[in-house]
Amino acid sequence: MKKIVVNGVNGNFGSVVAEGIQQLVPKEILLFTAPDMASLKKYQSLGIQTAVADYSDISKLIPVFENADKVLLISMPFVGEKRRLAHQNAVEACVKANVKQIVYTSVLSAANPLNPSIENIDHAFTEAIIQNTELDYLILRNSLFAEAFTSEYLLTVNNHQNVITKNAGEGRVAYISRKDAAFAAACALANDLLHRQVLNINGAELVSYEKFLSIGNQVTDNQIQYHRQTDEELYAYFDRIGVPRDTDGDFSKSPIQATSEGMVTFGTAVREGYLDVAVNDFPKLTGRQPLSIQFMFEHLNDFLLGARHTVESS
Repeated sequence: MKKIVVNGVNGNFGSVVAEGIQQLVPKEILLFTAPDMASLKKYQSLGIQTAVADYSDISKLIPVFENADKVLLISMPFVGEKRRLAHQNAVEACVKANVKQIVYTSVLSAANPLNPSIENIDHAFTEAIIQNTELDYLILRNSLFAEAFTSEYLLTVNNHQNVITKNAGEGRVAYISRKDAAFAAACALANDLLHRQVLNINGAELVSYEKFLSIGNQVTDNQIQYHRQTDEELYAYFDRIGVPRDTDGDFSKSPIQATSEGMVTFGTAVREGYLDVAVNDFPKLTGRQPLSIQFMFEHLNDFLLGARHTVESS
């Protein structure tokens, strides 16, 4: 019998993958993991196999992954050496467990060494170690999740403000819904025809941030404006409003559930054109077109960020 392992099903991303994959393959071949058993109870009630996945201990991961046909590694929600070590442990466990294929959620332009995004370091590292094993693989390079930006838009409206500050310049991004990216991951897990490929998982259209706001304003009848700042000015702004610089910071009083280091360096990458990628493999992988920005604003409450999880894949 086949075996498909979906890690991090308690996270914002992983939980959507978990729902999607159940519609594509028999539940008898699924194994869902999370950092604690309490997060897995609802899946156990559905008759799905579950296990606790400890990324700090390869020896504990090997029996979970053993002889799996597919293992989904969702990039961890923390940045830096801690994430790289967790990813490396997962990949090594896949090799030792005789896994046939690993599916990894990366980011656009991850292999470009000049990409200034702090996130890029971890993704490039993980892609490289996967590609230098004997594992079959599918690497899904996701564009920026639209939910981060629709959530910021709604927060600005609710705070009776009319300006959003960014350092993205006129750079373009094909923003994708996290729901679409998770569906793409589920489709990759269900697909037995793709091997050793890197796929760009983009949204429906390449737009500047000013255009993104314009679409939101047209749909919601608000008038949110885009204020351009330098990287240094944006760091100072996030410091003032209490946004942590990295994932080790305190998010309890932050109005944004993301790090300033991640947002600023992603903005730099956007401004310098590293996310202006026209190739889109989403339709080929999923058999449908990605959701438009307009659709997401028309259904805004369905396309917002959830609470941040710092101990698993989200």
